[in-house]
Amino acid sequence: MLKKILALVAMLYAAACFAAVDVNKAGAAELDSVKGIGPAISTKILDERKKGNFKDWNDFIERVKGVGEGNAAKFSNEGLTVNGTPFKGVPAAPTSKKETKPAAKADEKKDAKAEAAKPAASAAKK
Repeated sequence: MLKKILALVAMLYAAACFAAVDVNKAGAAELDSVKGIGPAISTKILDERKKGNFKDWNDFIERVKGVGEGNAAKFSNEGLTVNGTPFKGVPAAPTSKKETKPAAKADEKKDAKAEAAKPAASAAKK
């Protein structure tokens, strides 16, 4: 029974830590807590919000310079919402690009070595 209570408390605590940050209600510190939003973007958001609340994600993207669909998707994945709704546009790109680039370079090196070995092999046959 104690384990179940502790598990419930842990789940509630985890849910509270990942609470959504609404762009129309959040202050600078709350906006900065969203991964990917720094002081510069949070200042732009707050300046635009002074002109009026954001109606939806499209309004947010149009009014805040430096935020496109890709950034909006990333911010939404990190918990940012506009009027309580997450971004439903282009999904955020996976961050595993670093893993694919070295593998591609390694394949190119193998191909280059194979091509270099072919002329030597044909010369040896003659």
